[in-house]
Amino acid sequence: MLLVILEHENGQLVEAAREALTFGRVLAEKMGEDLEAALIGSDDDDLVEAAGQYGAETVHMATHDLLTDYGPDAYGSVIAQMVESLDPDAVLSCGSDRGNEFMANAAARLDAPFVANCTDANPGDTWEMTRVQWGGSLLEDATLTADVPLLTCGLHAVAAEIGDEEDADAEEFDVDLDEAVTITMVKDRVVQEAGVTLPTAPVVVGGGRGVGSEDGFGQLEELAALLGGRVGCSRAVTNLGWRPHADQVGQTGTRIAPEIYIASGISG
Repeated sequence: MLLVILEHENGQLVEAAREALTFGRVLAEKMGEDLEAALIGSDDDDLVEAAGQYGAETVHMATHDLLTDYGPDAYGSVIAQMVESLDPDAVLSCGSDRGNEFMANAAARLDAPFVANCTDANPGDTWEMTRVQWGGSLLEDATLTADVPLLTCGLHAVAAEIGDEEDADAEEFDVDLDEAVTITMVKDRVVQEAGVTLPTAPVVVGGGRGVGSEDGFGQLEELAALLGGRVGCSRAVTNLGWRPHADQVGQTGTRIAPEIYIASGISG
């Protein structure tokens, strides 16, 4: 069985999770195994239904008071418990910041190797993988030998495509968590603006130090709104405090794949 750990937000699967299920369908077929999924911190029927639409036959739901807010240690602990209890042949998630973080945490708990940001994976006694390195400028061929391979698929490595749209079975998964895993403190909750997100925007208007000031981004916001896109920025801009880190694109920011990218005041 291939187990896909699903990332969700505001009661919906994030686009990267849908991509992971699409990637997982192909991988599960190569393995000759069933495709199953896991929801951590939610038992929402709509999420289960969405997972089924993308090919998951069973969805394992782990809920707990300590899973109300995301935390890498809590998620990593749950994934490790799922590996030990469900005995999957491999575990996959999306290569988002969160996905890579909690999969790395789980790998450390299991003392197992982990390969991030794969664009292709071929199972066998020794797995062969191609993965993205250096912010997308390099593709690396790698091999992996493990009892239970742990991997993430790179963002936009595949387009999210609905599968057979079958009804997935929902099963509760009992977890054992200690308060020691809740080292994350929620300082503030920010409601995401309506519309497209930066990773999925078809048009991104990027601004750098050359925009001149925080106010200078007003024109870029206007242009992005007219084109149905989002504003991104360089690391220099976030260092200056003009834009939040969530708007940063590039190797140390959000990986994007827009149809149109307009750069303003960015060198290089």
